[in-house]
This record gives sequence, C-alpha cells and structure tokens, in this order.
Amino acid sequence: MNKYELALVVNAKIEDEARTATVDAVKDLIARFGGTVTTVDEWGKKRLAYEVQKMKEGFYYFIQFDADSTCPGEVEDRVRIMENVIRFLCIRRDA
Repeated sequence: MNKYELALVVNAKIEDEARTATVDAVKDLIARFGGTVTTVDEWGKKRLAYEVQKMKEGFYYFIQFDADSTCPGEVEDRVRIMENVIRFLCIRRDA
C-alpha cells in the first residue's frame, strides 16, 4: 500500500450540501477502488492564484489515503469529469 494525497479545489459558488456531497463522492471513489481514506483536511475558501472558469475563489480540500498503485489513476479519471471540481492533483507521498 502506498500513501497518496489528493488536493481538490471545489467550486465556491455552490451550496454547502453540494460541496459536502462532492467531497463524499470522492471519498467513496477512493474506497471503491481499494483505497482507505486516512485524513481529510479542509482549508476553506481561498482566493485562486489565477481565474479558472471565470471563478476567483474555491474551497480547498486535501484528502490523504492509502491505496494500491492503480487506485489514483482510476480516481483521477472520475474526478476529472466532476462538475463541481475546479482543479485536482494527486501525488504519492514518500514514507
């Protein structure tokens, strides 16, 4: 099992329930592909470095999880098409 971290920037213009549902959907994707979510760190609303899809702010989440090497690719494929996710980045953390 490898350690990974997924950084999500979620649309700041949506309701709190929709934002929570988006993060829960990502956690469910990780679990579906054999990963185990260890921590979810919510940084809150932050200003983006540059405008993305005519948005200047987004909610930042950092999800740490343990998984096999195939899980991040599968999760990225599904997160890429999620409407409320502005940007994402999944990296492998060194032990």
